[in-house]
Amino acid sequence: MAKANKMAKITLIFWFMKIIATTLGETLGDFISITSKLGYLTGLIITLAFFLTVLAIQLTRKKYIPLYYWLVIVATTTFGTEISDFMDRSLKLGYTWGSFILFLCLISSLSAGYKRFGNLDIYPIFDRNKEIYYWTAILFSNSLGTAFGDYLSDVLGLSYLTGAGVTAGIIVLVVLLHYATKINEIVLFWIAFIFTRPFGATFGDFLTKPSSSGGLHLSTLYASLIAITLLGILIFVAHKKHSEPIEE
Repeated sequence: MAKANKMAKITLIFWFMKIIATTLGETLGDFISITSKLGYLTGLIITLAFFLTVLAIQLTRKKYIPLYYWLVIVATTTFGTEISDFMDRSLKLGYTWGSFILFLCLISSLSAGYKRFGNLDIYPIFDRNKEIYYWTAILFSNSLGTAFGDYLSDVLGLSYLTGAGVTAGIIVLVVLLHYATKINEIVLFWIAFIFTRPFGATFGDFLTKPSSSGGLHLSTLYASLIAITLLGILIFVAHKKHSEPIEE
């Protein structure tokens, strides 16, 4: 029996949704662990349970369904926020070492996937085992993005807007390389995917951090609700635009 594709097509709306999802992951993760005063370990457990639940739902679907796909993306950004914060504040590793460790984890997951399947293709994906490798790399990339975004602000001392500008500049460079060079599109995708996470993370920090730190001082709950609303609208649009699934 033919298998249907399980992944979102990489379009402009994909990147808008990714950035909003990463902003939501940052603000929602902070709401769970900091605003709600549950602590980083409890936040880690809650977001892990959420991630495993929505991942199980996604893996059991027979085709790409935007709602489930983007719930997993949000889960990886939220869980990634808790992983980064737990490594920095509970394990006392700091954002420099945290970023380095998560970078090694990401490279290892991509290398393992390439060794097993011979490529790093992200669309279309039909095989469940390959999809698991995909989501593992997504989780590590989002965790790395969180740590790197905090590294820019807390270690290098950049303001949240400056940090977002740095990561936005890298994303623009990737776009230019995509259209102006013959660099492998999969390589460019993973670079863009990694750096849209700190871009979304620093934007989330900009929304919620005090004005003395260069932020707008919105509550994490209010900022999360705004991001949820925007992402919900885009998921609805993605459902409307979604055509019949590609089959293997």
